[in-house]
Amino acid sequence: MRVLLFALLALISLHFSPVMGQESAPSTPAQSVKPGINQKFLDPELDVNEWIKRFEVESREVFRGRQQIVKQLKLSPGNRIADVGAGTGLFLEPFSMAVGNKGWVYSLDIVPKFVERYEKMADILNLTNVTPVLCGQNDIRLAPGSIDVAFICDVYHHFEYPAASLASIRKALVPGGQLILIDFERIPGTSREWTLGHVRAGKEVFRKEVEEAGFEFVEEVKLPAFQENYFLRFMRK
Repeated sequence: MRVLLFALLALISLHFSPVMGQESAPSTPAQSVKPGINQKFLDPELDVNEWIKRFEVESREVFRGRQQIVKQLKLSPGNRIADVGAGTGLFLEPFSMAVGNKGWVYSLDIVPKFVERYEKMADILNLTNVTPVLCGQNDIRLAPGSIDVAFICDVYHHFEYPAASLASIRKALVPGGQLILIDFERIPGTSREWTLGHVRAGKEVFRKEVEEAGFEFVEEVKLPAFQENYFLRFMRK
């Protein structure tokens, strides 16, 4: 099994593996910025099919606009991309196709059952350039300089320890690599009540946090499919 194989490789030769062993992650910081936001995802009885029905529907903007999103990433054959918080694996196949046989896709999540799904998807679709990774809540567990692109889609507001997570992402990215942040607009008086209660901060706050973590803001990309979401591009300094 692919997940077990990479776990063994990490233990045998951590220095050379693109996937860091769990023992390399720093201890969890004492203070979460949004305690309990990931509790339902950490339920050992989590039903993956329930989340597929929630995430992979036309009413969800990132699902409806997935082709627009992939196009705007401007991936090239040979690129290495980390889908940080890949959820049900919506972008696993299109990313695999975009980077080609010489590229690589790391599908990351803190949910073991989601990670198991990535492995099954890669096997069924015969995608040989995909590595499922069970990451930590404050560390994506990838080796330094192992990726060219970090993709964070509708997930950043679930980061309980954003400073630590961003530090690990920056470490994994090559200098000049891009970070894509897609999240919900949070505008009091305009956004839905669900968004106001669920998403801890608006675009300006999230942008500031990413910039303070060592990234340069490049642009905001406007997508036709987006009304509630935004797409920000950053570059690793």
